[in-house]
Amino acid sequence: MRINTAPPCGFCATTTSQPDCQTDPVHSFDPDDLTHDAFLGGKLHLWQPRKGYRAGVDPVLLAATVPAQAGQRVLELGCGVGAASLCLGARVSGLTLTGVEVQPAYAKLARRNHTAFEVFEADLSAMPLTLRQRQFDHVLANPPYFDRGASIASLDSARETAMGEQTPLAKWVEIAAKRLAPKGQAHFIHRAERLPDLIRALPHDMGSIEVLPIAPRTGRMAELIILRARKSGRGAFRLCAPMIMHEGAVHVADGDSYVPAIRAVLRDGAALPF
Repeated sequence: MRINTAPPCGFCATTTSQPDCQTDPVHSFDPDDLTHDAFLGGKLHLWQPRKGYRAGVDPVLLAATVPAQAGQRVLELGCGVGAASLCLGARVSGLTLTGVEVQPAYAKLARRNHTAFEVFEADLSAMPLTLRQRQFDHVLANPPYFDRGASIASLDSARETAMGEQTPLAKWVEIAAKRLAPKGQAHFIHRAERLPDLIRALPHDMGSIEVLPIAPRTGRMAELIILRARKSGRGAFRLCAPMIMHEGAVHVADGDSYVPAIRAVLRDGAALPF
């Protein structure tokens, strides 16, 4: 899949959207409530809402770890504005990218962010038959992080849908596994404390499990994990050394303190193999 690296409307990618340059208006958002943001050092530009859920570092990291190859089919569950899929497509050309998003406004933005990105507006548990009949080489997911049985819901409905767990995590894993082609891989990013839940939810035909812990600094506990598993995989479980995000043991000053490997992912669109 070829990714358009230039801002579609011709103005700076970090500016607020302007009504007179929207040839394809997204009616679910007021034009003044959208921003056009640069990702991967400007290799990719995404429309997203100024308030509510906004794509950050996590989907970019997830995309960087996917060992996709040209010609493969990729499905992203809960794609939002398409950050993970489109970051992956910017790094690996020739992919067929498909997304599922339950929030209509975000689904529209995902389609707007790249016209070749096929986005289904649907709940994970009620995906259309045409999608359920297809198989994919890679399935990506950045499920909502917070179990609302033990946390407080956001007052912003869009952010709450993205961050508060409504569909059980086990259902995300089940659906991802079902959509995989033989030998296909499922990829998840989540909070570290949910790793046992992710592993327990994996069907018996999912193996070759690999886990990358992500810690903010040296000497700190991992806060996130990326897990991948292969359909019909038989490899031994692998727990990798933690990936450290920032240089130094403590935060000293505001600014870019990412370690070189993370900086290369975020600024240059590099891969993050593990």
